[in-house]
Amino acid sequence: MRLARTVSILAATATVAALSVGPTAAAEAQAPGIAVEGGLTQPVFSHDEAIQEVVYVETPMDSDGDGHNDLIAMDIIRPRETGTGLKVPTIMEASPYYGRSSQPAPDATRGFPGWWDEYFVPRGYAIAQVEMQGTGRSFGCPTTGGPEDTISIKAAVDWLNGRARGFYSDGTPAAADWSTGNVGMQGVSYVGTLPNAVATEGVEGLRTVVPIAAISNWYSYANDQGIPWAGWGTRYTEYLANYVSVGRSAPGSVSAPACADRIKALGDEEEASDSDFTPFWQDRDYLPSANKIKTAKTSVFMVHGMTDYNVKTMHFANLWYEVAKRQMPRKIWIHRGAHANPTSFRNAEWQSVMHRWMDHWLYDIDNGIMDEPMADIQRPDGSWETHASWPEPGTSDVKLSLGPADGGVTGTLSPDSSTGNQTQSFVDQVESQALKVGDPSQARAGRLAYVTPPLTQDVRLSGTPSVEVRMTTDKTGALLSAMLVDYGEGPTVTVAGKEPLELVQEPCQPENLANLTGCATPMEVTTAITPERVLAWGHVDVRNMPDLRRSDDLKPGKKYQVRWNTLPSEHVIPAGHRIGLVLTGNYNADPSQTRPARDEASLGGRITIDLNGSRLNLPVVGGTSGLRF
Repeated sequence: MRLARTVSILAATATVAALSVGPTAAAEAQAPGIAVEGGLTQPVFSHDEAIQEVVYVETPMDSDGDGHNDLIAMDIIRPRETGTGLKVPTIMEASPYYGRSSQPAPDATRGFPGWWDEYFVPRGYAIAQVEMQGTGRSFGCPTTGGPEDTISIKAAVDWLNGRARGFYSDGTPAAADWSTGNVGMQGVSYVGTLPNAVATEGVEGLRTVVPIAAISNWYSYANDQGIPWAGWGTRYTEYLANYVSVGRSAPGSVSAPACADRIKALGDEEEASDSDFTPFWQDRDYLPSANKIKTAKTSVFMVHGMTDYNVKTMHFANLWYEVAKRQMPRKIWIHRGAHANPTSFRNAEWQSVMHRWMDHWLYDIDNGIMDEPMADIQRPDGSWETHASWPEPGTSDVKLSLGPADGGVTGTLSPDSSTGNQTQSFVDQVESQALKVGDPSQARAGRLAYVTPPLTQDVRLSGTPSVEVRMTTDKTGALLSAMLVDYGEGPTVTVAGKEPLELVQEPCQPENLANLTGCATPMEVTTAITPERVLAWGHVDVRNMPDLRRSDDLKPGKKYQVRWNTLPSEHVIPAGHRIGLVLTGNYNADPSQTRPARDEASLGGRITIDLNGSRLNLPVVGGTSGLRF
C-alpha cells in the first residue's frame, strides 16, 4: 500500500495520546547521560551509532485539496541512548530546497550535509531536517511565504512537543518520546526565513531561532515602498514556488498536478497587487506578530550582511527593532559581506558561539553568553568590534535640512532649517547609479545632490535613515529614490555573496570547516579606491503614500509631503569626508520587469522639491554632538 493512502488512513484513526512527551523541565532535560564541563556540553555520544529515522508529521491543513491533511517529511538523527530513555532537545533546519538535492526512499534519510549533526549529536542533541510542504517528500503545495509555510514547519515543532501526530513510512505511529520539547531553529536565506515565520506564531517549545540573511516581510523582499525591486519580475512568488517543488518525490505526488493551479494563482495575485501592500502580501508579513516571539519566550540570534542585496538589510533591522523594543533576549552579528553563511567569514567563532547559544537555550546551561555584548559588528577592513547593542545606545536622529547651492556644490545639508521658499527640480530619467551619485559639484538634469561641509570628526551612523520631501510633479505619478553617500576618497570594499541554492547545497562537513572548503570557503573580497561610496538607498512610489495598501494617481502641480526610509546604515564616515544625499527618480527600475503603466506615469516627469519642508534624518551615535562640521 502506498504511503499516501496508508498514512492517510492511520492519521484519521490515531490518537494524539500515543505521541505525548513529558514536561520540558530543566532537570529532565539534563537527564543522566550528557556531560557538562566549563558550561559546555561534551561529546560523549557516538555519531556513528546514532539513530536515523524519517517521520511524517500531520499538519492541520490540506493545501493541495486532496481531501487529506498534508504530511511533512522530517529526517532525524539522535543519540542511540535516546532509544533507552535519554531525552534530548532538537536543532532544526527546515528548508524548501531539500527536494532539489537528492531523492531518498520514503523511509531513508537523505543524509545530513551540514556540520551540525557531527558536532551536536555527540553532545546530546537531535538534528532534524524538515521538508516544507509541497517540496521533497512532503505533501501539499508550496505558497512562497504564505501561511502554509508556517503551518507546515510549526507542525514539526508541535510533534516534538506531543501536540501533533506523526507516522513512519509504513503508517505506524511515531512518538517523539525521546524529545525534551526544546527546539532551536537555524538556517540561511529562505531556510532562515522559516524560523522567523514560526517564531512569530508564538510556538511553545521553540526556545530559540537563528535567522541568517532571512526575510521578515515578503512584500519588502519583492518591493520597496510601492516599487518592485528590479530583477524579481512581477510573478516572483510563482517562480519560486515552482522552483522549490521541482524535486518533489513524495509518494503522494499523484496530487502534485493540483498544485499547478495553486502556484499559478500566486503569480496572478502578486501581479494583481501592482506592488500595493494587498492582503496577499499582508499574509506574508511576519512583523505584526513579532510580539508572539516574546509570548513564547523565544530568543533570537540574527546574522546579516550590510551588502546583502538579495535579502536586503531592512529585513533584519525591522524585526530586530520589534524584538528590541520588547526587550526580548537577543544577539546579533552584522558583517560587511553579502548573502552568506557565517562559516565562510568567521568559521571557528561561529561554531563556538552556536555551541554556547544552544547549550544555554536548549539545555538551560548558565554559561555566560547572555552577559556578553549583544552586537558583533564587522568593519570594511575586516576587523570585528563588540557593542552593547544595535543601534548603538546613545544614537538619536539628527535632522539635516536641504539647502540651495553653496560652496561649490549643487545643494547643501545642514542643521539650519531656514531655507526660505527656494525650490530645485530634476527630471525622472534612466541613468546609472554611478552617474547619479558622481561629483556633487556638477548640476545634472536627472538628480539633485545635497552635501554637508567636511566633517571635523569621524561620524558613526547606526540605524535606519529616513528622508522627507515636499514635492510637486507635472505627471500623474512619481517614483523617488534617495541615496546616502560618503563623499571622500577612500576604499570601497566589495565582498562576494552566494545564491540561496548554492548556500544550502555546498558541502559543509567538519572537514570543510577544518580545510576552509565548501561552506567555509572564504568570500572573495575586492577593494578599490573611489571618490564616493553609496551607504544606503531607498525608493518610494509617491502614489502609495501615505498608505502602501493602495495607490492613487497624483494631481500635477499639487504639493505632497513624502517620507520614506532608506536601507539601514552601520557605517563610520571619516573626518574630512562629506555626507551626501542624492535625490533622483527610480534608477533601479528595469523596464522589462517593472510595471509599464506606472513607469509611463512617472518617467520623464519633472519633480520639484520645496527645500522648506525637506530634510534628511540620520541616526547618529551621540546625536547632534556626534556630527560636527
